[in-house]
Amino acid sequence: MKNKIIFTFILLSYSFCFSQQKITWIDLSKVKFTEKYFPDHDETLLHPKFSESVKALDGKQITITAYFLNLDLKEKYYILSKGPMSACYFCGIGGPETTIELQTTSKQKFKTDQIVTVIGTLKLNDSDVEHFNYILTNCTIMLVKSK
Repeated sequence: MKNKIIFTFILLSYSFCFSQQKITWIDLSKVKFTEKYFPDHDETLLHPKFSESVKALDGKQITITAYFLNLDLKEKYYILSKGPMSACYFCGIGGPETTIELQTTSKQKFKTDQIVTVIGTLKLNDSDVEHFNYILTNCTIMLVKSK
């Protein structure tokens, strides 16, 4: 009986540790954009149409490695980017699918352009223009490499 309890505990621990899905930027690139007018902002912006494979990731716990961008220290506004700050979406290189908004509960001490691995719950956003198309909530961030 004792062995069954230990085995069950090990099995549950193993499945918990590996329950997140590791994804890459190639996975997130499977999205098409069309221009759409948003009357509340009086602007035409890119509107995403997520592929079925991307939709399948919505609400799932995922792991991804990328560049950490610290956009606003006071507001805890952090972004994960496929490329470093000098080559990110905001600089005209790549599209909105190359960035992820990170929603954390605490201030992060990482520096811009450090490479990190993030575990979090992926949320797809196709309607709130105040946020990114990809959002990771309940994030755990680990340093992979300093710049």
